[in-house]
Amino acid sequence: MKASVILLFACAMLFLPAASASYTVTHLNVTINLNQNTSAQVSEVLAVSMTNSSIAQYSVNRVALNLTLSNWQAIVGPSLVEHVINPSGSIYNFRFLPGAGVVEGNQSTADILLSYTVNNVTTVNQTAPRTFLYSFESKVFNFDHAASGEVLSPDTTLTINLPDGAVAKSVYPLPDYPLSGFASNYANVRNFTWMYGEPLSKFDLTFTITESVQAEVANFFLAVYKTLGVLTYVIIAAVILGFILYTYLKAGK
Repeated sequence: MKASVILLFACAMLFLPAASASYTVTHLNVTINLNQNTSAQVSEVLAVSMTNSSIAQYSVNRVALNLTLSNWQAIVGPSLVEHVINPSGSIYNFRFLPGAGVVEGNQSTADILLSYTVNNVTTVNQTAPRTFLYSFESKVFNFDHAASGEVLSPDTTLTINLPDGAVAKSVYPLPDYPLSGFASNYANVRNFTWMYGEPLSKFDLTFTITESVQAEVANFFLAVYKTLGVLTYVIIAAVILGFILYTYLKAGK
């Protein structure tokens, strides 16, 4: 009997309306790690504040297996969305992790993590031998819209990390961090951060990556393989066999 009462109570807690708990989003930290293949790994950490009387309901929601992302959006609010999307593609490798609630005096806090991968966040063009120019696609942003266009949401921090070996060519608007680097157009900077309120309608970020000779050769053979398929190995084998025969015949003379 006692076990049945506990089970009924737990089930009731799972389906309590969102109004039974009070949540306030205090900060959103969006980090975009750009990849050389034009995709990006996005990490969003939503800091949530709640009353101590709400932490019990939050803890129940956190371990509930039947709650979808839409349920959590109804519970926490509209800030719990993907802020970097590809309008022509889908998000993949998605993870949603509500963190444990922490009691801090009269308030409790928790961090909610969204992690996912987005394709075609940048476009790339070859501008010189082994040199490629990347341009950030600002249309992937999914932040607030104002009269002037899209802007960074309140209490939000946006950080973009360039790939290894990248050299920044243009940045707009000027980042809030780092403060230094403006004179050199941030040529030696790979991490940029903007705080809330920044306009994103004319956002611009370009950078170059120069491939090594080894990478150029590897990409050449990869492109040949993609074009010819298995025939590539036949051609290579024929060239090697021809070289061996030529060397043997020449030695026989």
